[in-house]
Amino acid sequence: MRLKLYRAPTMAEAMAALRRELGAEALILGTRRVAGGVEVTAALDPEAASPPGAAGDPLAAGGQRERREALAFHAVPEALAALLEEGDLATMLARHFAFATLPLAAGAAPLLFVGPPGAGKTLTVARLATRLVLAGGAPLVISADGKRAGATEQLAAYTRLLGLNLLVASQPVSLARALTRRSEGAPVLIDAPGLDPFDPAAGAEIAALAGAAGARVVLVLPAGLDVAEAADLAAAFAAAGALALVATRLDVARRLGGVLAAAAAGRLGLAEAGVGSGAADGLVPMTADFLAERLVRGVAPATARPPAEAYA
Repeated sequence: MRLKLYRAPTMAEAMAALRRELGAEALILGTRRVAGGVEVTAALDPEAASPPGAAGDPLAAGGQRERREALAFHAVPEALAALLEEGDLATMLARHFAFATLPLAAGAAPLLFVGPPGAGKTLTVARLATRLVLAGGAPLVISADGKRAGATEQLAAYTRLLGLNLLVASQPVSLARALTRRSEGAPVLIDAPGLDPFDPAAGAEIAALAGAAGARVVLVLPAGLDVAEAADLAAAFAAAGALALVATRLDVARRLGGVLAAAAAGRLGLAEAGVGSGAADGLVPMTADFLAERLVRGVAPATARPPAEAYA
């Protein structure tokens, strides 16, 4: 493992130097503000990267039995598994699921990130803000979470590192007022409080915030949830206006049936995937190829599964 420390006046300059020297496979281990700028600690493992379809891919031969076992391992609901059992997996995913790109270009509508408590909304907003800053942009970041203790402070720690001002606006009126601070065409990222979508008042709160901001609603949901629970949550948030899905915790969740169930139940476009702890490289676009590779890679050999008596 090769470790390297980078210091620069801004996060963008530090990341540019890091990528030039270590490349896109580098892992961001930590960032902090220091005198004169920022400090980024990164690592590179020469043996870490392995291409999709590497040796041991149980679906490489396209066998129907292997495909069925892989989808069962991920607890993909039977109705969805039936759509994916034949043909190239990435092609079938693209045919039966929607994949979306979050509108982050200049002049796009604000994005309001919603989800249950602890889903990863604040970190998702921080990661997208980091992506925009590294690309040379300066998004407007707003915290609308006035409920969770420390929520504003957590997001403020990231925006300070990025050289951005964090606005706090937890009510529709104050949110509309905060948007008057938007630079012409700047992307807007709004971190909503964690909400119970089965509570009618929560749905009304999402609608009020989205209406005040003219925002598109994006659901943030962790991978690894019970399949039925994920589907119910997604359907409820979709009824409150969510159009796209960011799936978090793909770095620790081995079974992704809940992600597919949520996308199908809410008719949500799969947009982004949380794949690590870093703000700079912990979020990647969700594509059919990426999802197919993860569905294959997560399958455990039968000999590695614990015996039934282990659960007795």
